[in-house]
Amino acid sequence: MLGQFIEQKRADLGLTREYLAAQLGVSRPQYRKIESGTRELTLAEAERLAGELGLTLADFQAHRAPRCELPAAKPARRNPRLKIRAPKRDIEKFRQVLMYVLGEIGLRPNVNDAVLHRILYFIDFDYYERHGESLSGVTYIRNHYGPIAVDFRTVVRQQEERGELEVVSVRHCGEAPQKYLLLADPDLSVLSGREIKHIDAVLAQLAHRSSADLARYARGDIPWLAAQPDRPIDYASVFYRDGPCARSIQDDAI
Repeated sequence: MLGQFIEQKRADLGLTREYLAAQLGVSRPQYRKIESGTRELTLAEAERLAGELGLTLADFQAHRAPRCELPAAKPARRNPRLKIRAPKRDIEKFRQVLMYVLGEIGLRPNVNDAVLHRILYFIDFDYYERHGESLSGVTYIRNHYGPIAVDFRTVVRQQEERGELEVVSVRHCGEAPQKYLLLADPDLSVLSGREIKHIDAVLAQLAHRSSADLARYARGDIPWLAAQPDRPIDYASVFYRDGPCARSIQDDAI
């Protein structure tokens, strides 16, 4: 049943009914009828909803998840003098990166949990490709719709307990997505100038994109493609990147 398929994919992606109703331009009761199977979608609505769920229209209409096929890849061109160090998990640095990102973009209408996970992923993996060392080094797993930072929920809960952020709902265009209101500034002494510059560059490149757009972008990245479902994504696979996600041979300014 299409409605059940939509509901499952929405839950997998962490999207609310309010959000998808707003994207379709319908009321929440009307959207509920779509998931219950008592309201049919127009073609335009089906195309829009498929995009929000990170699916092609054909996959959406067939009630199937897209198959993941790893493209042929070769090691990306990179500076041969680059010294590669094994990623080292630094939860405090991840905490401050998250705080910094939330302070910069956390209240934007397009930013939800899924967007945050993907942006944090590209911050960490792009940095590793460029510099051969980890920024936060935390683990990301391959979720069906993109990478997930396994420490995200724990860090958010800890920051709430410390009184450094508050989970709020901000209404926008009829939806009320979960947002994070900072009650304290990030500790920038934990981050180097090079790391802050890198984070700013990733935000400038990605922070304006929708959840569906970032899902498609992340699912085209070699590290995500090479990982097994629900398993950790290997940092070293960034050196097999090609196409738009590759960073090592691009200008440092992005």
